[in-house]
Amino acid sequence: MATKTLAAWALALQFSNLTQPVTDMAVKSIYNWAGCAIGGYSLPPASVAYEALSSVLPYHSGNVSVLGSRAWMDIQTAALVNGIASHVDDYDDTHADTPIHPSRPVASALLAVTEWNFPVSGQDFLTAFVAGVEAECKLGVAVYPEHYDVGWHITSTTGSVGAAVAVGKLLGLSLEHLQHAISIAAVQVNGMHESFGTDTKPFHVGRAAQSGLLSALLAQNGYGGSLQGLEAERGWAHVVSTRENLTAEFSTLGETWELSKNTFKPFPCDRIIHAAIDGCVQIHDQAVHNRLDLGTIKNVTARTNPMVLFLTDNPEPRRKASPAQFTDEMVRNTTVVKLRANVHITADEGISEHEAFYVHIEHALGSIENPLSTQQLKDKFIEHAGSVIGKQRAEKAFRAFSQIANTSDVGSISRKFRK
Repeated sequence: MATKTLAAWALALQFSNLTQPVTDMAVKSIYNWAGCAIGGYSLPPASVAYEALSSVLPYHSGNVSVLGSRAWMDIQTAALVNGIASHVDDYDDTHADTPIHPSRPVASALLAVTEWNFPVSGQDFLTAFVAGVEAECKLGVAVYPEHYDVGWHITSTTGSVGAAVAVGKLLGLSLEHLQHAISIAAVQVNGMHESFGTDTKPFHVGRAAQSGLLSALLAQNGYGGSLQGLEAERGWAHVVSTRENLTAEFSTLGETWELSKNTFKPFPCDRIIHAAIDGCVQIHDQAVHNRLDLGTIKNVTARTNPMVLFLTDNPEPRRKASPAQFTDEMVRNTTVVKLRANVHITADEGISEHEAFYVHIEHALGSIENPLSTQQLKDKFIEHAGSVIGKQRAEKAFRAFSQIANTSDVGSISRKFRK
C-alpha cells in the first residue's frame, strides 16, 4: 500500500495545507536551487552535457530554458542539464536526517514543466515541490543508512521518485497513473559512490530529474507500471536496501514535514567538512587578530571524522570557501601549494559528525541548529549567480525567485534570467 499511500497523499495536498514555516522553507529551497543552477552552468559538467546533447538535437528543439545560458532545449534535456548544473558545485541543500539534496531533482524537473505547460502559478509550483521533496525524503529515511552505506547515491535514487511525484501532481494525474509514474521512476534508479569526485556525480541528479519527469509524462499518456513499485517483494525498497520502513514513514506524511529539516550550505562541499572549514576560518581570524604572520606556519594537523577522508582530502587554506576558491587555478596557487605541504589529516574514530573541537564549534554554520540567515542566503545567491549573469541581474533574479509564491506564471521567471 506504500505506493498508493504516497500517491494519494500527494494528489490531495493543497497549498492551504502547508504551514507558514514549510512554505518559507520551500521558497528558500527553490531560490537556493536556482542560484546554484545559474552559477553552476559555467562549469564543464553542465556545459559539456549541453554541448554534447545539442549537437544531436534539431535546431530550436524546444522552448525550455537552461539556466545560466541562452539555450532553449526540449523539456527532458533542460531538466537534465539544469539538474547537473544545480549540483556541480556541491553548494546545494541537504536534508538533516539523510544526505539527500532534496531540491535538485524536484525543482529541475518542475521548472522544465512550467515553461512547457504554462502558466503554472507560484502556489501550485510550491505545493508540487513540497509533495516531491516529502516523497523523496520519506523514502530516503525509510532505507537510510543501509541503502547509502552499500554505495548508492541517495539523492538520485530517491530523487527520481520525488520528481515523478512533483511533476505528476502538477500535471493532475489520476491516482492510478501517479502510482504508475512512481513505479516507472523507481526502476530508473541511478547513482553510486564510485562517481563521487567526477563529472558523473552531478549527472546522477540531472538524470533523476529527467527520469522522474519522463515517468510522469509516460504515465499521463497511459504507460503502465506496477501499482506497488516501492513496497513489493521485488520492488524498489527491497532491491536497493537491506532494511526498509516505508509504511511507518509514509504514515507521517503531512504531519512531520521533512522539508522543515532542510539546510543550506555555506561552503561548496559536503556538509561533514563544514565544521572543519568553520573552525579554520575562526582560527584564521584569531591569528589575524593577534597579528600573527600566517606565512610562518610550520605545521597544521587536523583530526576529523573518517568520513571526511572518504569524501575529500584536499585542504583549502584561504579565508573564504565559496566556489571561487574551488578552482584548478586556486589549487595550483604557489602559496596554497606551500601551505598544503604542511597540512596533515588523520582520521579519528572518536570524532562524530556532531562534535566540536578546539574552537568550540557546537554547530557548524549551515547546520539545522545554526542555519544561514536570509541575508546570507541572498549573498550566496547573488555571488554565485552573479558570476554568470552579472550582479544586477542576479539581484533581480533573487527578488523574483524569492517572491515565487506570488507569481501567476513561474516559467516567466526563468525566461527573464537566462544568461
